[in-house]
Amino acid sequence: MFTKESIVSYIEQEAVRPLSEAELAEQLGAGTVEALVQLKGLLKELEDEGTLVLSRKNRYGTPAQFNLLTGTISRHPKGFGFLIAEDRSQEDLYIHSSDLGGALNGDKVIARIKRPAGFDTRTGTKFRAEGEVIRILQRHAQHVVGTFENSKHFGFVVPDDKKFGSDIFIAKDHFNGARNGMKVLVEIISWPQKTRSAEGKVTQLIGFKDSPGVDILSIIFGHNLPQSFPAEVLEAAERIPEKISGEEIAKRRDLRDMLMITIDGEDAKDLDDAVSVQRLENGNYLLGVHIADVGHYVQEDSALDKEALERATSIYLVDRVIPMLPQKLSNGVCSLNAGEDRLALTCMMEVDQKGIVVAHEIFESVIHIDFRMTYKNVTKILVEQDETLCAQYQVLLPMLKEMEALQGILERKRMRRGAIEFHAPESKVVLDKKGRPIRIEWRESGIADKIIEEFMLCANETVAEHYFWMEVPFLYRVHEEPKTEDVMDVNKFLQALGYSIKGAGNTIHPKAYQSIVDEVAGKPEEKIVNTVLLRSMQHARYDTEALGHFGLSAQYYSHFTSPIRRYPDLAIHRVIKELLHNGEQLDRKRVEVLSKKMAQYAEQSSQREKVAEEAERDSVDLKKVEFMKPYVGEIFSAKISGVTNFGLFVQLDNSVEGLVHISTLVDDFYQYRPESFSLLGEHTRKVYQLGQEIKVRLTRVSTEDRQIDFEAVK
Repeated sequence: MFTKESIVSYIEQEAVRPLSEAELAEQLGAGTVEALVQLKGLLKELEDEGTLVLSRKNRYGTPAQFNLLTGTISRHPKGFGFLIAEDRSQEDLYIHSSDLGGALNGDKVIARIKRPAGFDTRTGTKFRAEGEVIRILQRHAQHVVGTFENSKHFGFVVPDDKKFGSDIFIAKDHFNGARNGMKVLVEIISWPQKTRSAEGKVTQLIGFKDSPGVDILSIIFGHNLPQSFPAEVLEAAERIPEKISGEEIAKRRDLRDMLMITIDGEDAKDLDDAVSVQRLENGNYLLGVHIADVGHYVQEDSALDKEALERATSIYLVDRVIPMLPQKLSNGVCSLNAGEDRLALTCMMEVDQKGIVVAHEIFESVIHIDFRMTYKNVTKILVEQDETLCAQYQVLLPMLKEMEALQGILERKRMRRGAIEFHAPESKVVLDKKGRPIRIEWRESGIADKIIEEFMLCANETVAEHYFWMEVPFLYRVHEEPKTEDVMDVNKFLQALGYSIKGAGNTIHPKAYQSIVDEVAGKPEEKIVNTVLLRSMQHARYDTEALGHFGLSAQYYSHFTSPIRRYPDLAIHRVIKELLHNGEQLDRKRVEVLSKKMAQYAEQSSQREKVAEEAERDSVDLKKVEFMKPYVGEIFSAKISGVTNFGLFVQLDNSVEGLVHISTLVDDFYQYRPESFSLLGEHTRKVYQLGQEIKVRLTRVSTEDRQIDFEAVK
């Protein structure tokens, strides 16, 4: 028999022209009724998912063979969009609003290239390839969150997501209790056409838009985030025993007498990593990274596992955590709480004075955490030498000092090979008990953060390389090098500021980026340059192939250290455990099954990670906007963080960003100069440039649009 993969392989590699269903049946040997039915079904699946295209002549080929692209629509609020191609070697395809064919933001589509990318010799500028949507394969948003507006005979919903494209018509019998000004969830029942808006029905009343908590609930509904676990998942969690059996302990290496600690934030409840360090007689360090053995409790294809895969990640909104696993596991039996025996997967590494792992071992263990430490307290002990804390944790002092020394060794090794280290503190919105923002704080990474970061990186790399050479189905965290055109664009910006990425061409080494980071360190333009460099890099994702990690300058990298909150970590834990139980061997059938599952896990985890990041960012941005409401009319110092043909984006010292629209620059007519990322006054020759410090007045704050507007002040 044949598979989808064998059909596609035949069409790509052996077919010399598009083939009909009958021709494919003949070539693939589908001579029985059963085989024909199977072929017909597989062809329909391949067509539905966009892997194959059926032409008007009823012949099959791949999108590339028909000069078509499959990808996802990213729609702009102004109506036009871009096709983000699945083929990562292809550039984004610009699509005019009239060529979207009813496609909405996030929809998976097939598009035809109308005009290839090129170069305008008259203006000396490049232009993007342009295309049109010819088929919508999969709708992204079946449900939309927005504000309900009531009319006499009908209603409509204004979507929160301005990229959606249009308001949604609601017939009177589909109001379902919605009232004017309410935030609601709408199910799309009719997709937009050229002359007709989308139609929907209200399925959930979220609340009036100014009511407490409705803002975050709108984000949760808008991103289709889970709010509770299914009953069967909670029941499965409750059946898990609190105590570890003596039989299970006997199967594992007992490390309960080894001194080890967790180091986390003060508010953390899902503690999935513990660390230990010993100095060996030969001068090397024995580093132990002990990770919660979630795979022991979450069995493959169980109700718990299916729900975990559906979520794929825990989501950390500004005021709450939406966990990947029920609390019984995430905060209970799997969390490495101090004073409790816990099951773990341990990676023990012998690290020499150059930071090289000269020997390692990965095994199942039972551990006992001696102390739950926080980043703040460890930093106070090591940096401030706080007398009270030093006395309280006297037994830990020798190990903490060894940890500090080993962290420095590992960091120096990583930086020598070219890893990129952005000096970018994080901002945090602090809320009161009612969810209102009361301040925005900057948080710098201290020595304790660096210790955990370096130890986790070391374990992740060690595990990834170990199983890469075993040639087993696995998941890798990959970060491909920036696209050439993106490097060229960022280099133009840097040259305008007097910097340049060395060796920018077809390939680039992360050291070239790090040299710029080092060069701007401590200078006024540091934050802006770091931001631009970050934006020029590709997004990290999961893959079944070890494609390397550009930012870390690492050839092999996996996520091994957070199985409570990331599904890829849990997935590879189960592979590791299976190999440990089966003498480091997997039979051929199991390899085939795992290979397919890993591809599915990689795709799902990468997609859900993007959703989580968007939701987390939206929740923080919302609260930042809300925080600025009382300050309308006040003047602030700001730095230009973006320049466009419609104005300036500026960032305040507290990390809040907003727009100075070009129409508010009334002292001159300003022209956008993309080559120098600046606006230039035609008569005054006044320049507004990326990284420049200016004074601005806050003129408008809209929590509805999550938008802040400023005006430049002389």
